[in-house]
Amino acid sequence: MDGLTYAIGDIHGCANALEDLLDRIEAHRAGRSRQLVFLGDYIDKGPESARAVAIVRRVQERAPDTVVCLMGNREAALLRAAHDSRREAAWLATGGDRTLSSYGVAGIADLPTDALSWIAGLKTVHEDALRYYVHAGFRPGRRGIDPSVQARLWIREPFLSVDYDFGKHVVHGHTPCYAGHPDRHPYRTNLDTAPLRTGRLTAAVFTRTDPAPVAFLQSQPG
Repeated sequence: MDGLTYAIGDIHGCANALEDLLDRIEAHRAGRSRQLVFLGDYIDKGPESARAVAIVRRVQERAPDTVVCLMGNREAALLRAAHDSRREAAWLATGGDRTLSSYGVAGIADLPTDALSWIAGLKTVHEDALRYYVHAGFRPGRRGIDPSVQARLWIREPFLSVDYDFGKHVVHGHTPCYAGHPDRHPYRTNLDTAPLRTGRLTAAVFTRTDPAPVAFLQSQPG
């Protein structure tokens, strides 16, 4: 299993779970080459968004060629609120208030500019030879990457209920699996295991020969 890819689901400010999972990934790869793909939603809802973002950025800075960081709908909501004050109340009411608290600031305008710049530069999709990686999903009916950024960040239906072959296995998050287990389907795998509620942040393990996950790693509730 040389040359592993680890896709990591929604973090939502659960920095302790992130640290635990990254340690487990290092132990699992046992010196083998690896790529990390973060599926977005680093912030909001959980208590330590600032630390979670700092951890992900540090990992990326250490190995920029092997770490991919995607945008989630929570980062997109923050950026919308930053550019349109009418959206700020909605963002705050859905967990943004905890992000501000984690940074020790009172409003979006007070957030560190480097953190906002990093968030604004995140991609909304990534692909390798066998898989597409995206935060939310694609609209069924069109093979390949969905050109709609809105869909990539926000879609649930009909993506979740239609068993559609997009041409590559789709690895996503966004829709929480409150049982704490990833949701596997023939053409897609959902890695959002709701770490704030379950304590389990999930990574799927992929090889260069099999489109579907060969294993899962999870943080342990603590």
